[in-house]
Amino acid sequence: MVKKIVFFVLTMACFLSELSAQCPMCKASVESSQNMGGKSVGMGLNVGILLLLSSVYIIAITVGILWYRNYKRSLPTNG
Repeated sequence: MVKKIVFFVLTMACFLSELSAQCPMCKASVESSQNMGGKSVGMGLNVGILLLLSSVYIIAITVGILWYRNYKRSLPTNG
């Protein structure tokens, strides 16, 4: 399993230069706002990206905590 994960990470690292971090709409929006001299659109996009990222982590952490609690409850007690 560890070998598969390492292989996947290395494969993704090889294609890292070809990956785009932004969708074309976001990129065009930021470029046009920078040409006009504004920074508010770029800041708004950054906040939106952080909000979307944090919601995924909050859900994953909640599921992990609930899974761990159920696992601990299902263990037999020695005593």
